[in-house]
Amino acid sequence: MSYSRPARPSLRGSNFEIAIIGGGINGVAIARVCALAGRRVLLVEKADFASGTTSRATRIIHGGLRYLEHGEIGMVRESLRERERLLRDYPHLVRPLDFVLALPTHGIRRSALAIRMGIWLYSRAAQTRGTKGSSSLAALESTLDQGLRLSLFPYEDAQCEYPERLVAEWLAEAAAAGAVVRNYTQALEILTREGKARGVRLRDLITSEETEITADWIINATGPWADEILKSSQLDERQLIGGIRGSHIVIPVFSGAPAEAIYCEAADGRTVFVIPWAGQILVGTTEVPQEEKPDHVEPSPKEIEYLLTTLRMLFPRCGIDAGDIRYSYAGVRPLPYSPRESLSAISRRHILHDHIEDGVAGLITVIGGKLTTAASLARHCARRMGVKIHYAHAQAFAVGSGVVLDQAVKKWERTVAQAGNISACTASAIVEWHGQRAESIARAAAQDDALRRPLCAHSEHIVAEALEAVQRESAVTLSDILLRRVPLALGACWNDDCARIAGQRIGSVLGWSEVQKRAELESFEQERRRFLHPPATTWSGESLFVERAP
Repeated sequence: MSYSRPARPSLRGSNFEIAIIGGGINGVAIARVCALAGRRVLLVEKADFASGTTSRATRIIHGGLRYLEHGEIGMVRESLRERERLLRDYPHLVRPLDFVLALPTHGIRRSALAIRMGIWLYSRAAQTRGTKGSSSLAALESTLDQGLRLSLFPYEDAQCEYPERLVAEWLAEAAAAGAVVRNYTQALEILTREGKARGVRLRDLITSEETEITADWIINATGPWADEILKSSQLDERQLIGGIRGSHIVIPVFSGAPAEAIYCEAADGRTVFVIPWAGQILVGTTEVPQEEKPDHVEPSPKEIEYLLTTLRMLFPRCGIDAGDIRYSYAGVRPLPYSPRESLSAISRRHILHDHIEDGVAGLITVIGGKLTTAASLARHCARRMGVKIHYAHAQAFAVGSGVVLDQAVKKWERTVAQAGNISACTASAIVEWHGQRAESIARAAAQDDALRRPLCAHSEHIVAEALEAVQRESAVTLSDILLRRVPLALGACWNDDCARIAGQRIGSVLGWSEVQKRAELESFEQERRRFLHPPATTWSGESLFVERAP
């Protein structure tokens, strides 16, 4: 049996109350909040949803421990509140993770007492569930460089292994509430008349149709591309965004690798994390001004060596060198442009720039923000437009946390397994990525043997999840499915055979011809190489450490 993609009707002449440009986590969050409030919403993205900065982050949900040092107490409170909401509402995607702050005993810029007090305040504000005991810390300490004489300070935050999946869920919620969501739709120009933003000129990159829509409010949530759309619309020549590149490397789990996330400082004082992630180790991030356009950003050899050097400084017996890197990736954080501040001093608090002060009403540009506080940013933006917010989410497992949550999840997995006539392991995999929507996916699989087939030999995830991605999560291409909706291509086991098998099985249920299957597979491999870069092989020999801005 083959299944079709949902229709893509023309937007020509459509009118909306709110039109949002940019389909990263901020744009999708705004669309979701406004659609749930009953507003007529359009969300457009020139590539795929979550294909930019959102998918290139460090993948942690944190309260901002280091913000305490800069006195940003309000931001810490906001971040902790949003972290707890995500843990409560999306426990299948956002999970508690133990962290350890590892700082050298000698040469430390803060006293141990001050650090412990800061962590106590942080944990108190968050009402966290406790951290690693002394025996666990001793085991970790034995694998670290003894010469550094590191002091270890445990605390708790959270991890979202796949923010792409969080975006997919919010996107589906927005669409279910009536929002029109379109990827592969480029905003060419924001249209104004008589000092008011009136609409957007669009190009559908699939059908090549150009059209105009009207809207009462236009939200520019394009992240590092925000200045570009304003300038192409001849609205603002100032630079609002100071793009900062953050690079990461992904390596195999090595002997003595930490089970918890390590928060440390590199030789130049920059923050670097070493994090267990998807059966691998994620190391990042750097902070480098991004001078070029952010369309095809990649880590420099210098940044990769910087991260490797920091890793080996902490774990001198890890045995990891450049040849062990599975892949690297980089994203551009759209921080406020501030030429005179050091990169680390620029606030991570989001800014909603209302262009009425520039003589253009009805236009807001989103500056900054972070994964943890995207929902808070969305509510703030909605209120700015006079939208009355309805905070409501049907929690996947509305039973609290800890052992009780684990029991509820196991019960739900049994329900899903029975609904789909699938194994317990497959049900667990579907629940892990789809939460409360797992049962409907399983029921679809029960009706068609082709939908119960695994996507690759190393995974319990099945073809029915790919169909869900196309029918309810706006996936268009094989890349959309395997890199962002069912992101197996980011995992430790992925290889060319996995891609070929997944492409064949997905293409068959979607009715693709053999020619189309080959074209989709080739396009997927090209995008994967652009996003997940192989290890750098050239090195300039200059200083290993990234300079701070003057």
